[in-house]
Amino acid sequence: MHALLAGLVRNLTAGARLALFLPLRRLDYRASAADFTVLFVFNFALWLAAAALREGRIGEPEALALTTYLSTVPLLLASALLVARIYREPQLTLLLAVALASSDLVFELAGLALLQLAPAGWAALAYLAFFAWIWAIAVRAVTVVAGWRWPQVLLGAAVVSAMIAIALFVFPKTEVWSPPEKAAAVPALAHERVFHLQGELLGRALAAVAPGKRGETELYFVGFAPDGSQDVFLREMRSVRGMIEKAYGAAGRVLVLANGDSALEEFPLATVSNLRRALEGVAARMNANEDVLLLYVSAHADDRFRISAHQPPLHLAQLNPTALARMLQDAGVRWKVVVVSACHAGGFIEPLRDPDTLVIAAARADRSSFGCEHGRESTYFGNALFNEGLARTRSLVEAFKLARAAVAKQEAAEGLTPSEPQIWVGEAIAERLKVLER
Repeated sequence: MHALLAGLVRNLTAGARLALFLPLRRLDYRASAADFTVLFVFNFALWLAAAALREGRIGEPEALALTTYLSTVPLLLASALLVARIYREPQLTLLLAVALASSDLVFELAGLALLQLAPAGWAALAYLAFFAWIWAIAVRAVTVVAGWRWPQVLLGAAVVSAMIAIALFVFPKTEVWSPPEKAAAVPALAHERVFHLQGELLGRALAAVAPGKRGETELYFVGFAPDGSQDVFLREMRSVRGMIEKAYGAAGRVLVLANGDSALEEFPLATVSNLRRALEGVAARMNANEDVLLLYVSAHADDRFRISAHQPPLHLAQLNPTALARMLQDAGVRWKVVVVSACHAGGFIEPLRDPDTLVIAAARADRSSFGCEHGRESTYFGNALFNEGLARTRSLVEAFKLARAAVAKQEAAEGLTPSEPQIWVGEAIAERLKVLER
């Protein structure tokens, strides 16, 4: 056992020198059937551990992943045998196999570091360089063990190139660890207390909205975050609500509808029906000829401009621009600012545009917006408009200009297709907003 462990350390050390292009001789390796087996077992355990770190979990090993990994052994041995035959030195087969497998520790560590450190916009180029490095080391393993004889070295490089291509593009890809089996989760909304509380939350929220003061132009805010599948929309809505209350003195004139299991006892559900009722209720509290409504919608959307809605076990209707325009008209809201932070949000501009309306969209009708990932505090556009733009100016139009520039800069830095945020400013609302800003 001591001899086998010493051989493993020797082979791993040689593999590190190979991967780092340090001086190396073929005599630096230990190559026997036992040495190859110990190296394979070590690499297998390393592969499982690295997959657990990448995927963030340990469950049951996936059978397909295990079969695929085990299939690399005959592929490796066959490639080593073929290279040894090309060099007419079949006794080098095991030594070649050990050399080709000896750098896996360095590759796994480098792959984990790349996953954490590669900039989003450069990830594809970084991984291309990573796989080019693996190929170069495989070719170097052939030259260290078998030498630079021509044309054998060219044929040997072709063999290891084919081996890598088969491993990357022919063998199936699957996650190594399947999620641990859990009992089926009961949707939070299915609990009786939460279900009945939801029946009361919207009524309470509407009753808390203060009536407008005659002779003053005030801002009312309605937030709508219907996609509870990712918490970024809920987090963002909480942040925007606080910012609007502070910046515009709007406490008591704010109502938020949001989905998400953590919000079921905090906010009324963000459904199309609740939005219609909320707009009607808030409009009844506003002074129609003086006050301005700011409606903020934050969610995913598809290329047919439908806003996503998710809150199991409910099957929720999706909001579209035509339905939203009808709701606002039916509610009797005259002065309105509608901000849509979603992919393809530009599709909301045409159905909503009129002289009394300002429409701000996070992206062109044919473009995606960004920053909708789970765990983020806000979307790219939501952060740029509310946390950056409105922190510097009370003008929504000027804040949009600042946000558009900030988003363009961030997208360019990450190599993303520009979202190109859009705006429509009605002639009448422009004058009303000046009064609000003052």
